[in-house]
Amino acid sequence: MSPRRRPEGAAAISEHPLPTHATGDVLGEVLDQLGPRPDLAVVTVTGNHAGALEDVARTAATVLQPRVLLGAASASVIGGHREVEQSPAIAVWAARLGRVEPVRVRTARLDDGWAVTGLPATAADGPRTLVLFADPHSFPTDGVLDQLGETCPELQVVGGLVAGALGPGGARLVLDDEVHTGGAVGVLLEPGADVETVVSHGARAVGDPLVVTRVDGRHVLELAGQPAIDRLREVLESLDPAERTVAAGGLQIGIVIDEGRAEFGRDDFRIRPMVGADMASGAVVVGDALDVGQTIQFHLRDALGADDDLRAALAGRSAAGALVVTSTARGHRLFGYPDHDADVISTLTGSRATGGIFTEGEIAPVGGRNLLHTSSTGILLVGPERA
Repeated sequence: MSPRRRPEGAAAISEHPLPTHATGDVLGEVLDQLGPRPDLAVVTVTGNHAGALEDVARTAATVLQPRVLLGAASASVIGGHREVEQSPAIAVWAARLGRVEPVRVRTARLDDGWAVTGLPATAADGPRTLVLFADPHSFPTDGVLDQLGETCPELQVVGGLVAGALGPGGARLVLDDEVHTGGAVGVLLEPGADVETVVSHGARAVGDPLVVTRVDGRHVLELAGQPAIDRLREVLESLDPAERTVAAGGLQIGIVIDEGRAEFGRDDFRIRPMVGADMASGAVVVGDALDVGQTIQFHLRDALGADDDLRAALAGRSAAGALVVTSTARGHRLFGYPDHDADVISTLTGSRATGGIFTEGEIAPVGGRNLLHTSSTGILLVGPERA
């Protein structure tokens, strides 16, 4: 048997205000880089071009002739070293990475969870990867990920909740020749596909890990036997003045994934926002329901920490391509200038084939579990290599 060829990738982006012109630009560049008939092509457009997405997707399918065409409209898009935020842009990412199957995920509410349909039965056959774009208003992401963890324990999921959909029915999701307004679309990669997932949380731990000792849903009343608000004050008092200024804009809560570990590092948390504090009850309000006995640690989200974490996540890795989902809380809002994540990923991996979208929630595996993250960057590395 001949050795499997290393995957190849291509990416392009156009900021031309006319969607027809922008589409021609990006498709021409991808053809020049990769040629026709890639296994997967991903088309992303900003909200300015959402109304033209069906035409853009149809043209991409005709010109590129991919095995599977995936895509979405979102608030901002990525192509190469560039991130275009909140202004007209179309980006295309394409790759040769082996057999792929289109997936239209559907859900139904059950008494004890969710029924998930649309995945081939082979999704449960050993390690596989699912790339997923979902509507934040109609897709029960946490429930679906929990269900897939039971039925497809070796399936890793990477993707995100598209940003910019203003309400139910406002999403624009592409799967081959159809545009959907809700649910989720995806592509299932073949077993043994030469890919790797990477997550950068964009937040760094401050203070010490603390065990939840009293809680009411999302209201954490006590941490390590003391009022949660007092523990929060202790953390804030330990910060330097610059860090306190950052913390005033909002802290994050890191929830430990594996309680069996003696120490916790950057890959041991799922990050949720700290919604607020209730001075009357002494509670800290978290963007997720917690249970007594869980361990949390406050996290600070700042540009320096986010940059350091992304570089650490990619250290020693190169790739033929990178498909990226990055939070709308990042980009210019976090770093104060455009293109940070796209530039770092392209530079460190040595690939010009970087592309993707900004999301309202990022899906990626951490600690052996597929989780929904916030303020993070999830990356599917195609043809990864380690130094």
